[in-house]
Amino acid sequence: MALFKELPVLDSSSMARPLSPSEASRILATKKPDWLKIRPPSGESYGQIKGLLKDQALHTVCQEAHCPNLTECWAAGTATFMLGGDTCTRACRFCAVKTARLPPPLDPEEPFHVANSIAALKLRYVVLTSVDRDDLKDGGAGHFAATIREIKRLDPTIIVEALVPDFRGHQEPIQMVVESGVDVYAHNIETVQRLQYRVRDPRANYLQSLATLRVAKSYAITVRKQGEELFTKSSIMLGLGENEKELEQAFEDLRNYDVDVLTLGQYLRPSLQHLPVERYYSPEEFKGLQALAEEKGFSYVASGPMVRSSYRAGEFFIREVIGKKRHQKG
Repeated sequence: MALFKELPVLDSSSMARPLSPSEASRILATKKPDWLKIRPPSGESYGQIKGLLKDQALHTVCQEAHCPNLTECWAAGTATFMLGGDTCTRACRFCAVKTARLPPPLDPEEPFHVANSIAALKLRYVVLTSVDRDDLKDGGAGHFAATIREIKRLDPTIIVEALVPDFRGHQEPIQMVVESGVDVYAHNIETVQRLQYRVRDPRANYLQSLATLRVAKSYAITVRKQGEELFTKSSIMLGLGENEKELEQAFEDLRNYDVDVLTLGQYLRPSLQHLPVERYYSPEEFKGLQALAEEKGFSYVASGPMVRSSYRAGEFFIREVIGKKRHQKG
C-alpha cells in the first residue's frame, strides 16, 4: 500500500535552463569560501579501505557522490557502503551518481561481501545506503535487510544505520528494513518543501519522505522488544534557494514526524550539469541553524558546511545512546 500517490513528471519549463558558455566560465572561475577547501584523500586507512573495496567490487557513496568528507572519514576507518550497484533509476538534479532506467541486476553475494569487509575493517558503526532501484518490486529493501542481518550475524554489537530510498511510499519495504534489526533508519528530505520538485526527481516528494520516517518509527514500536529503540534520521542541503522561515518549518515538520536526528550541510555543485549553488552559508550561520533546530527537540543535530547525511558526526551521539541502552538492558 502506498502512502501517497506518485506525482506527475515535471515539464521542461520547471527545470533549470542550460548555461551559456560565458555563464559556465564565470561559475568555474568562482572561488569557494576558505572553509570549503578539501584535502586530497590520503593516509593508511584510506589506502586500506580503497584496496579492500576494489578487491570485493564494492561501492561507497563516499566515492560515487564525490563526498567532501572522504578524507576525514576514511582516514578514521569509517565508510558508507552503497548497496545495489552504482547506477540510480532517478535523476535528482543535485546528485553526481549516474542514472539509467534499468541498472544491472543486484549481486546476490553483495550482502556477504559487505558484511565480511566490515568485519575485516573492524568497524563499530556502519552506514549502508543505496541508489534508488525503482526497477525492483521492493525497491531493494530485501537487499538492505539481507545485508543488515548478515552484519548482525557476524557481530550483533555493530550499530547499523540504513540510509534508504523512499521505496515509492510503500509500507512493506519499510517494514522489511525495520525487521532486519537496523539501529538507525535514515531517509533524507534533501530540501525545503517549496524546492522539492526543482531539486529532486519527480517520483520523490516531501510528504512521502516524511511519511516513510514515521512509518518506520511506528512499526518499530509494534514489533521490537522493550529497549530496542529505532532512531530515525534525515538531512537537508543548504544553498539551493531556501530561506530561514522555510528551514524552520522543515525542522518542525521533521519533529512532528518523530525524527530524532538531523544533519545540515552545504550543497556543493558536482558539475555544471547540476543545480547551481545559490549561496554559501558561513560556519557561524550553520551554528545558528543548529541552535534553531535543537530548540525544536531533536535528540542530535550535526550542522556545518561539510556535514553530509552519512557524516560520522551523528554516529558519536547515536553510538553513545544505543550503547547505554544496551548496557542497561544487559
